[in-house]
Amino acid sequence: MTTATAPIPTAPSTLADLLPRSRVRTVALVVGFALLTAAAAQLTIPLPWTPVPVTGQTFAVLLAGATLGWRAGGASQLLYVVLGAVGLPFYADGDSGWQVATGATGGYLVGFVVAAALVGLLAERHQDRSVITAVPAMLAGTAIIYVFGVTWLAHVLGADATTALEKGLLPFVIGDAVKLVVAGALFPAVWRMATDGDEKDREGKHKRVD
Repeated sequence: MTTATAPIPTAPSTLADLLPRSRVRTVALVVGFALLTAAAAQLTIPLPWTPVPVTGQTFAVLLAGATLGWRAGGASQLLYVVLGAVGLPFYADGDSGWQVATGATGGYLVGFVVAAALVGLLAERHQDRSVITAVPAMLAGTAIIYVFGVTWLAHVLGADATTALEKGLLPFVIGDAVKLVVAGALFPAVWRMATDGDEKDREGKHKRVD
């Protein structure tokens, strides 16, 4: 005679895993972070010497990857790019369309997808649990966005590397550094709160049993 055993709960890989796992949850979070990126894109500061504006998008990308993991995080940014490309006013300053998606800022859009997946992969490996590892993870994601963005910008403008860096990277370094440090400090803090909450729940259950 065999006895049924309850499944052993798996430890959460990302913050999203603190919620009950289901397909509905995943879809809702993917859509939610796509919309968050779209909202962050409307926080726009145009710069007269470059076609690339200052926006809040990179912060949303880092949040998406670290919260959702590599698959859902990358999917959220892919959905964002596709929705903007088909005509929804989701890009910076309400822009949309295929021409914008493949224009001067198109490389950054592709970089969002890859960066979210990379940060998500690092988060699944618990790199978001400590500031010491979370900040480099966010830095890696930000660097990916720059690699794709600046490379494509140079192609579109027909510019050399120096000009592309002056227009596509240097104006944004300080702002993006602040974003990645904030994100790198935020996630360990949230994990600590979540862990403390779980410990208190376990202590409460033990007391009730006693």
